[in-house]
Amino acid sequence: MNAQSSTLATAAVQALPATRSPGYWTSVVRRFRRDPVAIGAAIVVLLLVLMALFGPWIAPADPYAASMLKRLRPVGSEGFPLGSDELGRDLLSRLIVGTRLSLFMGITPVICAFVIGASLGIVAGYAGGLTNTAIMRTVDVFYAFPSVLLAIALSGALGAGILNSLISLTIVFIPQITRVAEAVTTQVRGRDYVEAARASGANAFTIVRVHVLGNVLGPIFVYATSLVAVSMILASGLSFLGLGVKPPEPEWGLMLNTLRTAIYTQPLVAALPGVMIFITSISFNLLSDGLRSAMDNKG
Repeated sequence: MNAQSSTLATAAVQALPATRSPGYWTSVVRRFRRDPVAIGAAIVVLLLVLMALFGPWIAPADPYAASMLKRLRPVGSEGFPLGSDELGRDLLSRLIVGTRLSLFMGITPVICAFVIGASLGIVAGYAGGLTNTAIMRTVDVFYAFPSVLLAIALSGALGAGILNSLISLTIVFIPQITRVAEAVTTQVRGRDYVEAARASGANAFTIVRVHVLGNVLGPIFVYATSLVAVSMILASGLSFLGLGVKPPEPEWGLMLNTLRTAIYTQPLVAALPGVMIFITSISFNLLSDGLRSAMDNKG
């Protein structure tokens, strides 16, 4: 028995490290840099983040200044490069300033769901048994509903507003991230280095912190980045339906709602907020695909 324990302890010392080696992350960066589509998407996302941070200072006009005499100006009008909205406000300024709120509504629920969902999934995947059953069956109750209907139902029950929309979207994404985290953790739990660490007497917290987190957070994070695009579309949809951001705040979904009556008179002006939503969503999707390909060991 002592010989067997000594052998297991030796195996624990010689086991492969759970965290990725510097060579792995170097190869990830190298593969990512070789993907021109992912690099282009990363540049677009970076520009959007900079626009969100410095929007109020780079906007050419006051996004809240209205003038009924200048309403629905076409694209290219004097003083209105991208036209004006139904209240005569500069659309370019509102699109720039609205980037902050639109990105905030798209990214914040995913971050909150990542923290909560990853924690639940890792606990369920590592503990197994009744703990896994209790967590995953509870998650399946929410996962059974389509994301759009669940978001609308929760927002309608909680009421319109930014905070309620964030809560609704966070609840929508927690089950999805939890399922991914549980599946990845279940795979890692059976690896040799985890078994060796467990046999050497390490407690569960130490094993999860040292051996599990370094291997599961990467795939969970990549999956979470793909949800940002969905979150932005859902947040814009809630604002379009009047369940999200309230006027006069500039937000792309709300701008689509207020400009929908101008679709026949100024279709290009009315479509510009939707173009921004499309560009942002596709950029986050392409960035997520690039990260997934770069982190694939078989790539």
